Amino acid sequence: MENQTEGIGMTSQRTRDRLIRRLREKGIRDNRVLEAMRMLPRHLFVDEALATRAYEDDALPIGHKQTISQPYIVARMTEALLADGVPKKVLEIGTGSGYQAALLAHLVEQVYTVERIEPLYQQARKLLMKLGLRNVRCKLSDGTWGWESYAPYDAIIVTAAAPEIPQSLLQQLAIGGRLIIPVGAQHEAQQLLTLVRTKEGIEQHKLEDVVFVPLVSG
Repeated sequence: MENQTEGIGMTSQRTRDRLIRRLREKGIRDNRVLEAMRMLPRHLFVDEALATRAYEDDALPIGHKQTISQPYIVARMTEALLADGVPKKVLEIGTGSGYQAALLAHLVEQVYTVERIEPLYQQARKLLMKLGLRNVRCKLSDGTWGWESYAPYDAIIVTAAAPEIPQSLLQQLAIGGRLIIPVGAQHEAQQLLTLVRTKEGIEQHKLEDVVFVPLVSG
């Protein structure tokens, strides 16, 4: 596994370092996020045929009409998650390839991640275990329900666009907790938002315009 993790040629450390430089140029400032991304072998989270493109700043298909998000967006969302200090317990909605969960596992104490597509869930679970990330728990379920048995969460990150903000997720946030979520219908303008739950209610901030696959329930 070690050689696979290190990578060669287009998956080598030099190629990864180039991606990190590009992310800095695009405005990612959090060194914790950049360092974790520099060390994480993104090529293991994509199909072998696409491994040479793993360190380009692009979203890539992972099958089942899903994608692994563009590194810049992953970095931006993770940076927003850490903006007010490191959350201990994070819920991710949409495990997908497992890349975002793996990144979070290097930065926070405990990660809970939910995926509704069984082959993706099985694949990600195996890979996360292979990488020795023991602080990630995976669940096969409808992401719009969240994962109530471990609530409240210090932060929730959603990796698919919701037509509107799921109330169930807001309810599973701790006071002071933050929800990072893309909102908007497919093929329409989507916005990446940060919502902070306060004693008085919800504070909302727009991060930027984005394009995500839709968050599907069921």
